[in-house]
Amino acid sequence: MDRWATFDCYGTLVDWNAGIGAELARLFGAEQRDDLLGAYHALEPVIQRDGGLPYREVLARTLAGVAEEAGVELPDGERDALGRSLPSWPVFPEVPAALADSRVRGWRLAALSNTDRDFIDASLEAIGVPFDLAIVAGEIGSYKPAHGHWRAFEREVGRPPDVHVAQSHYHDVVPAVSQGIPVVWINRLGESGEPPPTRELPDLTRLPDTLDELVPA
Repeated sequence: MDRWATFDCYGTLVDWNAGIGAELARLFGAEQRDDLLGAYHALEPVIQRDGGLPYREVLARTLAGVAEEAGVELPDGERDALGRSLPSWPVFPEVPAALADSRVRGWRLAALSNTDRDFIDASLEAIGVPFDLAIVAGEIGSYKPAHGHWRAFEREVGRPPDVHVAQSHYHDVVPAVSQGIPVVWINRLGESGEPPPTRELPDLTRLPDTLDELVPA
């Protein structure tokens, strides 16, 4: 039987802090970057609660809201700055080799992303490793931590994934655990959170071995 691993993309495979942070520094100055980045991550889940918004609009509304809260001016013509920049956000360096090794071992890969189809297509192309499936919020009208992505995966494949892999405890670890799905927390930021994941790694370097430990071939 196929072994399926599902992945969050942004923060897990693609360095969204680097991508968003670079745009915040360009728009508002490097000295504001870290404070505004923290404000961005606090506001985005609030905007996402309206599951009907395309992710490009979520990015735009969140950027505008962060600027308003901080009392800084969003330059004319820059409302879509994050959407324009997203395809160039950098891939974490260990990701392509870890995903390629997982595929060699027989794992099928699926992305469960809180974005739109054009964004995930661009990022998966940048990663350079084939994915068998990608489910995006823009097509299912649901943002994680709601369970819509996993339900859509189950409709497509016929069962839940064997393992979910993600960086965000709030968006991914909590809902995966609540559904009984084994989850590997890619804890790049050294955070803590309850409930605990099935496994915890600092990055994807040891992911292929970890997947095989959880679900042997």
